Amino acid sequence: MQRTQTTSNDGYPSKDRMESESMKEACSMLRGETRRRDGGTTDIIRKIINPDNLQRAYKKVKKNKGKPGVDGMTVDELLPYLALEDRNLTQSIKDGTFQPQPVRRVEIKKPEGGKRKLGIPTVRDRLVQQMILQVIEKEIDSKFSDNSYGFRPKRSAHDAMEKAKQYYEEGYRFVVDIDMKQYFDTVNHDKLMHHVEQFTDDPTVLILIRKFLRSGISIDEEIEPSEIGTPQGGNLSPILGNIYLHQLDLELQRRGHKFIRYADDCNIYVKSRRAGERVLKSITKFLEEELKLTVNKDKSEVGRPTKRKFLGFCIHSTKNGVGFRPHIKSKKRLEQKVRYLTSRKRPGEFREIIKELNQTTRGWTNYYGISYMKSYIKHIDAWIRRRLRQLLWKRWKKVKTRQINLMKLKIPKQKAWEWANTRKGYWRISKSHILHRAVSNKILEHVGLLNLETLYLQRLSKTT
Repeated sequence: MQRTQTTSNDGYPSKDRMESESMKEACSMLRGETRRRDGGTTDIIRKIINPDNLQRAYKKVKKNKGKPGVDGMTVDELLPYLALEDRNLTQSIKDGTFQPQPVRRVEIKKPEGGKRKLGIPTVRDRLVQQMILQVIEKEIDSKFSDNSYGFRPKRSAHDAMEKAKQYYEEGYRFVVDIDMKQYFDTVNHDKLMHHVEQFTDDPTVLILIRKFLRSGISIDEEIEPSEIGTPQGGNLSPILGNIYLHQLDLELQRRGHKFIRYADDCNIYVKSRRAGERVLKSITKFLEEELKLTVNKDKSEVGRPTKRKFLGFCIHSTKNGVGFRPHIKSKKRLEQKVRYLTSRKRPGEFREIIKELNQTTRGWTNYYGISYMKSYIKHIDAWIRRRLRQLLWKRWKKVKTRQINLMKLKIPKQKAWEWANTRKGYWRISKSHILHRAVSNKILEHVGLLNLETLYLQRLSKTT
């Protein structure tokens, strides 16, 4: 049966839908096909290829943006592709002939050193993975442990830290910090698929997931087989990672441990260092022998939650109670980024620099805003303003330019001339009273700079 396809009233413009403006009233066979009750299509597959599910997946992929895969297709080119190929795509999923393309391998530097391998699937493959995820996630997620927080709906790193705070207040003052070496790159496919079967027994879905795992890796335009691992970057990788490590959660629950797992970051809370050493040894053996993973023995150790970094935080105990603080490495990472963005050598419009700076500081403050760090925020706020003043003074360069700009900023002509001729260095001048008066905090905020102290207090008020 054919019937007229109507446009949506959900607030999304028609250009972002599967049908372009010229296709609003086009007839679609797709809705009729997914409602057939033929024996060759399972309920899960019908849900996956349902037009509404396809639509939601498209919006999610477009919102996430991302770089193209091996075929070069961008996110913006996905809509025209679907306008022509949506039926062929859903039919190939339905009959099991869909074949994913290899993922493009890229490497990014880790803050602590070394490189992290990422796999970028094609936009089409990201769409199909998202379609599968949206259907299987609801059923699978409910079976996961309450102590698992990573990449799960309605759970966050802040929730995990609240749990860590609870354990600390209960007297668990030592933590076994387990670091898994290149976890996503070393997952055993056969063991993973065995565990996936425990969550869903749909044969077509299992075949699709296996195909994505074995699709290959493109490195310098050469295709290598992917015999192990779930490349980070795919929409299915997080849930597959949680399925695999669900076995660790079950083992820890069986032993009665207090623990928190956020993806491949696992902390086990104990009451003494001796107990921690014993737990570290036994869990390392379980991970390496049962799950065929490699534990990084250089980074895995027993320590105090007040010193060990977990999700960028440390537990912080004061006379007013237990809270959090950003780990020193998290602070240094922010400062390194700010140094780059406010380098006096960098080109670009001053307002654009402030815009980039705001994106960094707003994101950092929103994430770490649950911490005790009022004095640090005041320090970093003043430091950023000083670096911006230094940047401006360097850009003015010539004596005449400096005098003119200082006068524009209401500095008397004689004073402007004196300071324009100074031989003091850029960093020293940036702290001078004359530049503070000329480029005041009010002026910097007027051109768009965020006041971090105000932003932090607003963020903190939401958590109290």
